[in-house]
Amino acid sequence: MIAAALAFWTHDLDPVAFRFPAGWGLAGVHWYGLAYAAGFLVAAGLLGYWRRAGLTPLRSALDESTLLTAVMVGVIAGGRLGHVLLYARAEFAADPLMLFRIWQGGMASHGGFLGVLLAGVWFARRARVDFFSVGDLLCAIAPAGLFFGRLANFVNAELVGNPTSVAWAVIFPREGPEPRHPSQLYEAFGEGLLPLLWVLVRLPRRLPPGRLAGEFLLLYSAGRIVSECFRSAQDGYVLGLTAGQFWTLPLAALGLFLVLRSRRAAE
Repeated sequence: MIAAALAFWTHDLDPVAFRFPAGWGLAGVHWYGLAYAAGFLVAAGLLGYWRRAGLTPLRSALDESTLLTAVMVGVIAGGRLGHVLLYARAEFAADPLMLFRIWQGGMASHGGFLGVLLAGVWFARRARVDFFSVGDLLCAIAPAGLFFGRLANFVNAELVGNPTSVAWAVIFPREGPEPRHPSQLYEAFGEGLLPLLWVLVRLPRRLPPGRLAGEFLLLYSAGRIVSECFRSAQDGYVLGLTAGQFWTLPLAALGLFLVLRSRRAAE
């Protein structure tokens, strides 16, 4: 009776932020692209602020731009390839060009993490700085991108939640008439905003190299695994876990390893 009396909001957001005139050949600028731009801009601002405060191994603005460029390539290439390999192999086989239509959504955070890891390895070798210190820095700037990315998922009405009757449920018309958890917003908080606040508190404390990265990975993994409980398992299950939960376990294991390693190094 209570659920029947509630008036749930019906999702009607346009994934295109603003449209180009007819005849340009492109629909316009998508919120998904703006989310990535916002994430990189915030990351650039944080890198500059932390370098000037002496909290990073970066020595110059050139180091910042080099690292950020490598991260951009790693996030986009890794995220897209990860989505295709983990979740969209059949779609790719039917339409290989879908690999390049990133404005339509479809970026796997797990693939993005791998891309950023490779970018960090490359930068650490090039700049001759400690890789674990670079890893801490990468994990410090990652939450902003994750936060904006999940907001874009909500605007795109993708990665929807399970049916529910909670007062803040949302009806996603493409998924049917049932109100659903806005799981994208749960993930924006648990995977992006909360880790970002944690980083802002922990980074100035000058932790042992690798410690901040480990804490971030553990916090992110917890947020992802919990959020997945409310998200529709559109990508199926692996060993009784959703695909997202399963592929998060290696990140949690890596986070635990880094925390334990940093503790031993500090003794």
